[in-house]
Amino acid sequence: QVQLVESGGGLVQTGGSLRLTCTGSENIFKVHAMGWFRQAPGKEREFVSAISSNYGTDHADSVRGRFSIIKDMSGPTMYLQMNMLEPEDTAVYYCAAGVTMPEMRALKYIYWGHGTQVTVSS
Repeated sequence: QVQLVESGGGLVQTGGSLRLTCTGSENIFKVHAMGWFRQAPGKEREFVSAISSNYGTDHADSVRGRFSIIKDMSGPTMYLQMNMLEPEDTAVYYCAAGVTMPEMRALKYIYWGHGTQVTVSS
């Protein structure tokens, strides 16, 4: 059974930074594109960032220039580096995998972690 585990969430002030971590099996990291999604209370799950098996990246317009997605095969580990955080970034952040290329549509991903809470105070 594929397991993805997120960590690194927490409470941070506006303008601060956090780095989220996603760990899982080496095969998942090697073969699949992976992504980060987030879901705020009362809202649908939305795309944040994605990275392909050969390290190509894509970001939502709302986070482009502030967030970076990084994959390190030595873990293997995937990171979401979040800078210049805003209250609108407050959400549960999920790691996802199981697509052949980066996807913005959550329903395309097969494997999901349980999420980590990020709260940005104003």
